[in-house]
Amino acid sequence: MKRLLLLLLVPIQLVAQNTPLAAFKKYPFPTELCAASRGSKLAWAVDEQGKRNVYVADGPDYAPRKLTKYTRDDGQEITSLSISQDGKWVVFVHGGDHGGNWDDRLPVNPAADPFAPEVKIVSIPYTGGAEKHFADGEYPVISPDSKRVAFTKGGQVWAAPLDSLDSAKNLFKTRGTVGSLEWSPDGTSLLFVARRDDHALIGIYTDAATPIRWIAPSFNRDASPRWAPDGKKIVFVRMPGAGGAPDSLLTDQHRPWSIYVAEVASGAATRIWTAPRTLRGSVPYTQGGFNLHWAAGDKIVFVSYADGWPHLYSLDAKGGTPLSLTPGNFMCEHISLSPDRKRLTFSANTGPDRFDSERRHAAIVSVDKTDMRVLTPGEGLEWTPILTDGGAKVALISATAQRPPMPAVMDLSGSDNGKIKLLGAGMLPTDFPQNKLVTPKSITFRAADGVEVHADLFEPVGGPAKKPAIVYVHGGPSRQMLLGWHYSDYYSNAYAANQYLASLGFVVLSVNYRLGIGYGYDFQNAPNSGSRGAAEYRDIKAAGEWLQKQSFVDAAKIGVYGGSYGGFLTAMALAKDSELFAAGVDIHGVHDWDGSDRISGQYAGKYEKAPDYETAIETAWLSSPVSQLATWKSPVLIIHGDDDRNVRFNQSTDLINRLEKLGVPYETMMIVDDTHHWMKWSNAVKVYQAAADFFVRKLKK
Repeated sequence: MKRLLLLLLVPIQLVAQNTPLAAFKKYPFPTELCAASRGSKLAWAVDEQGKRNVYVADGPDYAPRKLTKYTRDDGQEITSLSISQDGKWVVFVHGGDHGGNWDDRLPVNPAADPFAPEVKIVSIPYTGGAEKHFADGEYPVISPDSKRVAFTKGGQVWAAPLDSLDSAKNLFKTRGTVGSLEWSPDGTSLLFVARRDDHALIGIYTDAATPIRWIAPSFNRDASPRWAPDGKKIVFVRMPGAGGAPDSLLTDQHRPWSIYVAEVASGAATRIWTAPRTLRGSVPYTQGGFNLHWAAGDKIVFVSYADGWPHLYSLDAKGGTPLSLTPGNFMCEHISLSPDRKRLTFSANTGPDRFDSERRHAAIVSVDKTDMRVLTPGEGLEWTPILTDGGAKVALISATAQRPPMPAVMDLSGSDNGKIKLLGAGMLPTDFPQNKLVTPKSITFRAADGVEVHADLFEPVGGPAKKPAIVYVHGGPSRQMLLGWHYSDYYSNAYAANQYLASLGFVVLSVNYRLGIGYGYDFQNAPNSGSRGAAEYRDIKAAGEWLQKQSFVDAAKIGVYGGSYGGFLTAMALAKDSELFAAGVDIHGVHDWDGSDRISGQYAGKYEKAPDYETAIETAWLSSPVSQLATWKSPVLIIHGDDDRNVRFNQSTDLINRLEKLGVPYETMMIVDDTHHWMKWSNAVKVYQAAADFFVRKLKK
């Protein structure tokens, strides 16, 4: 059987079209946004066709000014962006892949430079000037006096003056991997966590002559330490250390956690609250995790799923019953404590419109009362809100279904009637095909077992009465696709690709299947899913069957594609239902749960195993696409980067060998030295262009 191999260095024969996918990917994408704790200074990072740079702006006019001068599409991301309290310095990390499951601190080199670029801590004057560098550093935090920056290197703590980073020194050495750095309010001490395999300790470093103070050391795993405003106490989370008799692998277990307050002088800690001993009361794992803060009025704020949704709670530092700050059927993300510690800003999928559950809007709430307000109602999308200008204004990222994300500022006084001022709107290229973008529609349908599923429908304009259709499957799986541009750079790629496919005449259905966020705990933690039964695949099949029934869809020409977890479900669709799905594109998907060591790896060499270990192994196998290959008939394009740090590259290599042996038609594209997140802009364009070309050839004959 003839195989077609698409290589990175070989030009791809593109299907003739008026507007190529590259035009849909020309938008500048803001990846970071921060504000100085005093005044009205903002900074944000922007990816402009792979050229990532930092911009700054000052109130009251907030005219953008380019601060850095990176000119290559070289895959070097900008993360950990911050401004010093005095507003004189901007600090960030340049390089690495900080969305990886492993090796996120290692350099990436998708540009094929003879030597991989180093991951660097960078400081640069806010007014502009020469950059200061220190190679091989991570997670910088600026001291309150704006003179020093502490960061981690090789799992240990280093520090340097902001104006001479090359003179950085290792502050101390301790066992384990050190992280979660936070300066004391007076800048004399550093709070940190030392992770030591089965337990984790919280420590305080003062200087080279003073022994490290360990705070209430125990056999537990302590995390997320935060200083009290006066620097005399800290608050932290405590979880049990690893170990104990193995429990069921096929049944969810409560993951306990508690909040403690400790006296810095004595190191003694007191438990002030224990999460409910229910599944919903388990350790939260949405964006930001615990989102623990010591707020004004001696209030401790945090996130919990206790009522079935990831909400904000406030608790007195002496203990008591937490106050739910954000009740309702919606989730809170991108949470930030105001500089005066009196308010929390966040994004939420709620508002007055009935489709706001499929969007994000900026919101604000006091730390001590239930007075939440949605700041940006409407059909737009807004996220990462932060207060600036003494709390008089909020900076955020704003987008719509047609307009890509841009930084923006809004006056909270109401003097401008809630109007959002976009920063850098002129950066959008004049040839960006904004007028060709459709507005996705929110629809729902039910899977075979009765679960209601939400999806976004992209309908092309004009064309034949019956059109080919494609099901898009997001990754994660704890993600939610939205009725507009997405806040993640990875899913902004997918949104642009779905719009491009619609411009080619495809109906696209983007599915928010069970396990995703935005619809509550029970939906996100659906039983018998993933390696425990792949129940979520029913939602993907139901999406294909919904399309089959639509009068505007050619029922014989339905495709499916997705990346990561979406690649896994794409492979499941093709393996189990080739009669429904005529073709698919599987981008760095998981194909063998046991091959990913999720189960067998944790018990390797151990005599004692979980009581349902054998059943779990068998279930994982049957939940894997590789166990269903006998019925796989439809053609597939398999794409993977060989520096993937989220899904092992051999997951695709193994599948290809199996398909070859069975005679299943497949094509491949291997991207050299790029990661799971397509760090190089041109690689993202090639991947999604190849996917579109494949569907044109297979579904538009």
